Amino acid sequence: MKMGLNGYDHWQLAEDADGIVWATLDKAGESTNSLSTAVLQELARMLDRFEAQPPRGLIFRSGKAAGFIAGADIEEFTELDTAEKGIELVARGWHLFNRLARVSYPTLALVRGHCLGGGLELALACRYLLVVDEPATRLGLPEVMLGIVPGWGGMLRLPERIGPQAALDMMLTGKTVDAQKAKRLGLADDLVPPRVMTQAAAMLVVADQARRRPALLQRVLAGPLRQLVARGARRQVARRARPEHYPAPYAIIDLWARHQGNALAAPELIDTIVRSPTARNLVRVFFLQERLKAFAKGSDFSAQRVHIVGAGVMGGDIAAWCALRGLTVTLQDQGIERIAPALQRAYAAWSRRIRDERELRRVRDRLIPDPDGHGVRQADIVIEAIFENVGAKQALLQSLEAVIRPDAVLATNTSSLRLEDLRSVLARPERLIGIHFFNPVSRMPLVEVVNAEGSDAQAIRRAIAFVRQIDRLPLPVRSAPGFLVNAVLGPYMLAAMRAVDEGLAPETVDEAMLAFGMPMGPIELVDMVGLDVAMAAGRSLANPAEEPPRCLLERFAAGQLGKKAGRGFYEYRAGKPAKASPGAVPAGLAERLLQPLLERAQQLVAEGVVADADLADAGIIFGTGFAPFTGGPLNYLRSQYA
Repeated sequence: MKMGLNGYDHWQLAEDADGIVWATLDKAGESTNSLSTAVLQELARMLDRFEAQPPRGLIFRSGKAAGFIAGADIEEFTELDTAEKGIELVARGWHLFNRLARVSYPTLALVRGHCLGGGLELALACRYLLVVDEPATRLGLPEVMLGIVPGWGGMLRLPERIGPQAALDMMLTGKTVDAQKAKRLGLADDLVPPRVMTQAAAMLVVADQARRRPALLQRVLAGPLRQLVARGARRQVARRARPEHYPAPYAIIDLWARHQGNALAAPELIDTIVRSPTARNLVRVFFLQERLKAFAKGSDFSAQRVHIVGAGVMGGDIAAWCALRGLTVTLQDQGIERIAPALQRAYAAWSRRIRDERELRRVRDRLIPDPDGHGVRQADIVIEAIFENVGAKQALLQSLEAVIRPDAVLATNTSSLRLEDLRSVLARPERLIGIHFFNPVSRMPLVEVVNAEGSDAQAIRRAIAFVRQIDRLPLPVRSAPGFLVNAVLGPYMLAAMRAVDEGLAPETVDEAMLAFGMPMGPIELVDMVGLDVAMAAGRSLANPAEEPPRCLLERFAAGQLGKKAGRGFYEYRAGKPAKASPGAVPAGLAERLLQPLLERAQQLVAEGVVADADLADAGIIFGTGFAPFTGGPLNYLRSQYA
């Protein structure tokens, strides 16, 4: 670099010998870059400066190890209490990025790590986008996850760059793409390894060649067939989200189809979206998620090896997920024939996710069948994941304690049993903690980290760090039957099955809760959990004097154990439930089914099983899928009396 360009708090500017200015965003006082008002104001000043004296080229990059730009400053969304403030926020980024897109000199975004929301909108406003080929590089417009729209040019430029169908899929789901897919889609102009990224960025800017236009079909879909694409997108969204619960995806489609992605052309829509209860609650959910992540901050523990005993659905899927996230995993059960189905499931799941054959082979090599349990002595984390039986678990834990390393974390994946009962046979009972995953492991983000009176504090801290290491959300809970999530799900599913006993069709019961906003009905949830698991959990969680629901007993006795058996309350075809029409839903059914869940959640907070109501909301949202637009069950309960 031949000279520095100073005068900014968040940007570091330097001009190299070729006349290219490198603009490095290093937001002051933060570990992650976000586009706050102050950052955008400095960018505007930067463009003013270059308007008078244009550089040969301008390259944006990050000064943070955490990635490129995480998006807009979410804290500022909480201050949008008037329509004018919402419109002002949209206008700020829309006009600034349009100005960036019109500059006469070539511009480039050098993306390494996450590039999300407003960060991707800034990158799209540049003439070129270069991605660094690393696993951490992810690009996306996830605004819909916050109940808002990508109003700073994303709805205009992403469809122009990769075609409307792929762009709408990204914007309507909030999905991100990795560096290789970004290149395949045409989102990125090129894909380079880290060692040559600066040279490649400079060469691309100096060459200043015209970008490749999207294929003719994509241009037709974005032009004459725009309304046809929009109708198809609306149908797809309607299968997943109802407009009264989640208005943002419908607004994205309308703004793209009718206003070329310019949200300022429909200011009334901005106000409806930005200040909606859904947006307010989804922003709340975002901060709840950040609070769960923060439990792992400050820990330097990093697991290398995990040993899991029990290759059933849960144990096998925990093993597969840990291997996918980079850990070496040994999986133990009574013979290779019991481990083989777990390996087959893992290989099939990985093949759907990983295109690179070399990476797929590396992941496969990390999951090691270990019927004799040799890996337990080297493991940093040892997880017991066998069936829910106190005696069987005690015997296994006792044998594991005798051979594991003194500093290893000894954990159980029990879903309903108390740690106090399981650890009573151990020489060092304080070592045992709970690391409770949810089914399906690859999709459920929450993991309960369970402690009991006198639990080893270091083991708890290491377990929390391990959960974040494998990209899951740790929720500390106290040992109690069912902990938090299963303790609230039990009464909810019980109420649903009692309704079936009363003569309501399973489809009707499920429809009541789907209409409320749940991602899955409670009866289908019982099928997914497994009727055998529901029976076992019911025995430990329910009133012993209370008979199980008749509909559950009958199906359990007939061997109809749910989705895994191909039949439970529903018959399953290609993994999907065959449902009849739900018919009319009785008034007040949803409220009746929710009531025991809400009461139990309040009780668990009062008893200290979870530290406070916000954490209870976080756990129930991320552990059950409880309608996120409500902000969580206890937040929903408060809103009913506001």
